[in-house]
Amino acid sequence: MIGEIKAICISEKRGTAKHEIPRALLIENFGIENDAHAGNWHRQVSLLSYDEVEAFKKRGADVENGAFGENILVEGYDLKTLPIGTRFICNDVVLELTQIGKQCHSHCEIYKQVGDCIMPREGVFTKVIHGGELKKGDVFEIKRSIS
Repeated sequence: MIGEIKAICISEKRGTAKHEIPRALLIENFGIENDAHAGNWHRQVSLLSYDEVEAFKKRGADVENGAFGENILVEGYDLKTLPIGTRFICNDVVLELTQIGKQCHSHCEIYKQVGDCIMPREGVFTKVIHGGELKKGDVFEIKRSIS
């Protein structure tokens, strides 16, 4: 199965909405250059299913890319069903799935706006195993799953 990057988003400060950028440099064991959530921890890069965001929009939500705090919107995968340890490859970049879902901190702005936020259920987190550059439209593949 092959996925596609639909958007790449960063924020300079934690707790703020992310904004879309045309390309990103991913740094090994750190995250996305200039993103507030980058660092030496297990949630360096967040992924969200583009398909889930589109379904959310069909329910009446007016949300921009990055509104859920996601770094990368990926079309083609139900990310939350993949096992921890799954690796993704895109160009030179290798990401490893480290966490599925998260606690929503005191109902984010999206939750307040539309009464729901999909990041706690649909979002997944990865660490950067090998760095490189990504851009919108790049092919995003599952390299291997560790079961």
